[in-house]
Amino acid sequence: MRIAILAVTAVAALTLAACSPQTEDNAAATADAAGDTVASAADDTAANVDAAADGAAEATNEAAENVDAAVVTPAEQ
Repeated sequence: MRIAILAVTAVAALTLAACSPQTEDNAAATADAAGDTVASAADDTAANVDAAADGAAEATNEAAENVDAAVVTPAEQ
């Protein structure tokens, strides 16, 4: 019985050792892909923040112009 357990353990160890480089390659590829995805998402987020800031600045300027147009100062009377 002990010999059978040792044989199964040896086969399992050899199987894991044989798959290990492939598993490492797959893990590295997965990590690289995840890193690329995060970098892409960060770039997209930065672009969206810039666009939102530009839109907010434009809306603020337009609102200020509307207030200027609506307010009649004593000098304008």
